[in-house]
Amino acid sequence: MGVEPIPDEPAALATCDGERALVIADFHAGIEAGLRRDGVELPDHSPERRESLRGLVDRKRPDRLVFLGDLGHAIGDPGREEREELLALFDALPADLPVTLVKGNHDGDTESLLERVDQPVEITPGHGVRIGEVGFAHGHTWPSPDVLAADIVCVAHEHPVVRLEDEVGGARVERVWLRGDLDPGPFREFHDADIEGGGELVVCPGFNDLSGGTWVNVDGQDFLAPFLPDALVDGEAYLLDGTRLGDYRRV
Repeated sequence: MGVEPIPDEPAALATCDGERALVIADFHAGIEAGLRRDGVELPDHSPERRESLRGLVDRKRPDRLVFLGDLGHAIGDPGREEREELLALFDALPADLPVTLVKGNHDGDTESLLERVDQPVEITPGHGVRIGEVGFAHGHTWPSPDVLAADIVCVAHEHPVVRLEDEVGGARVERVWLRGDLDPGPFREFHDADIEGGGELVVCPGFNDLSGGTWVNVDGQDFLAPFLPDALVDGEAYLLDGTRLGDYRRV
């Protein structure tokens, strides 16, 4: 049992309830169309996203594919480009691969589109779902007590990144995983219930590298999730290649 990042990929394999689940956070299909509406012109990267995910499925042969929220990019009704990208994506995936979509804040009307795909798709409420001893929630709202009772809780929404500087002032931004103990305190207060601690909290990087993110080691940057950073105790950052950076606040 566990959640293990796949080296050099913004994806993880989770062992839960006897299944190997491929976990993908913040795919944001159709993001280029959304950015164009904001005046940002970008080439269409949807074929690369599709091939990257299909390659992971082909190599890892998971029993289930879990989208950890924000499968699409539009807050409301998906536009033409987003619908075309998602239909092409599912057409490229094995028809018998079960899919769980943990609904995020950008998945408002995804249900109507996913009715048209061949794969068996389960769409969870915003508070998430527990599969065996792994809990999954997007993170834009509070996970349910059942999700929080899992040994490991995976959330997304933040697209966590770190700013790395060299000795001559050069800088780059890298996607990271955040992992640490889950503090039940904020959840007890919100749910007004006895939420037990002792589990691990994993904040997953965004699959889509165009979607920006929370700079977790830059002063003045606030987390998006209502329970972060308070619920993440002794959180450490890890690059996609597995490099341990230590306390994310001191990177």
